[in-house]
Amino acid sequence: MGKSLYDKVWDLHKVRTLPSGEDQLFIGLHLIHEVTSPQAFGMLRDLGLRVRMPERTFATLDHIVPTDNRKRPFKDALAEGMVDALRKACTEQGVTFFDLESGRQGIVHIIGPELGLTQPGMTIACGDSHTSTHGAFGAIAFGIGTTQVRDVLATQTLSLQRLKVRRIQVEGKLGPGVYAKDIILEIIRRLGVSGGTGYAYEYGGSTIEGFSMEERMTLCNMSIEGGARVGYVNPDQTTFDYIKGRPYAPKGEAWEEALGYWRSIASDEDARYDDVVRIDASAIAPTVTWGITPGQAISVKEKVPAAEDAANESERALIREALEYMRLEGGKPIEGTKINVAFIGSCTNGRLSDFREVARRIVGHKVAAHVRALAVPGSMEVARAAEAEGLDRVFREAGFEWREPGCSMCLAMNPDKLIGDELCASSSNRNFKGRQGSPTGRTVLMSPVMVAAAAVRGEIADARDVFGI
Repeated sequence: MGKSLYDKVWDLHKVRTLPSGEDQLFIGLHLIHEVTSPQAFGMLRDLGLRVRMPERTFATLDHIVPTDNRKRPFKDALAEGMVDALRKACTEQGVTFFDLESGRQGIVHIIGPELGLTQPGMTIACGDSHTSTHGAFGAIAFGIGTTQVRDVLATQTLSLQRLKVRRIQVEGKLGPGVYAKDIILEIIRRLGVSGGTGYAYEYGGSTIEGFSMEERMTLCNMSIEGGARVGYVNPDQTTFDYIKGRPYAPKGEAWEEALGYWRSIASDEDARYDDVVRIDASAIAPTVTWGITPGQAISVKEKVPAAEDAANESERALIREALEYMRLEGGKPIEGTKINVAFIGSCTNGRLSDFREVARRIVGHKVAAHVRALAVPGSMEVARAAEAEGLDRVFREAGFEWREPGCSMCLAMNPDKLIGDELCASSSNRNFKGRQGSPTGRTVLMSPVMVAAAAVRGEIADARDVFGI
């Protein structure tokens, strides 16, 4: 019986099995940023250690960077201190640092792929839960904590338990106004926010095979929201075409050698899976969250669940808690719910294709007068490319603020925050209580085009109706 990509890559990077039963895994690429890394470098200094393989570690700024005024020093002294600490550590340890002046700064999960650092068959680690994004390239990518960042810096390895593998087979053609974001929200809705615990998710099927790399990244990005530690897509010609010619991609003979390896690590046709889930893409509608987890989602045409309709008291309690926080009424349509803020960006949907798709829809439309709308490119490269195409002008003319690259309002570790109980239509990945900076702020997740529709209407709306899709 054949092997999955996950098992092939794991076996190729396994150093040994530890007495704990975990495997020591070699990490091929380590990505770091200013939030979880300065402390790890401090631990290294306390131990008198240096970075084991600095050539395999790359740093950027994303979480705390302001997206309006990026003049140094930052107004936030803590943010300024974190940036300064990371810069000094990278200089001392010989780590490549994509600073604001580099022209390559951006959200870590966007710059890794666009620079060609992320490649098939790699093991990748980063001190950020959405590292699963890189699995879109056929890599096994883990989000890790600060002490594990220390471990990778010191040893270039991690101690990990091997996961089971679930194949999620998505077949069929997506309907109008339905995107990769809708597919992953549907998967999490169906399998639950804990459904992937102990699993790696392998995404496949005709729908996924037809996706661009940016769509695959959106899909893999939110694997963690469904409880899966890893999410990946098998590499194919689409993958290779994306990587070729990028700054850190192999060149010349090395490229041909890399292609041979990349093709070899794809899952075998007779690979064994611990579970298989099949999804009909044509049955998925534009999807939005209504509650306080990404699994609390419905199609835009559905009604918000009512607590009394739940199967048991535990579910009823969860629905009541979500409805109370979100200030929604069970049994009522989600469509028509007033919003205050619209946010397009994040490592989930802050790529060039996201802005292109929205721009072609919003021409001739205006953001509702009461809505504050932000469009935040995921990297300097995305911003440059979008501005070269005039996309920034389209957004500004529609009433959006066109910002500088960063994580922005996804998690609000920067000045971009909700105020009070504002409700935000967001293209990001989490709708937890207080996620966007206000302890009473509310978040509704959706695709970028759906965010644009909500911004124009001033309320949650079906993009198919707003834009005639």
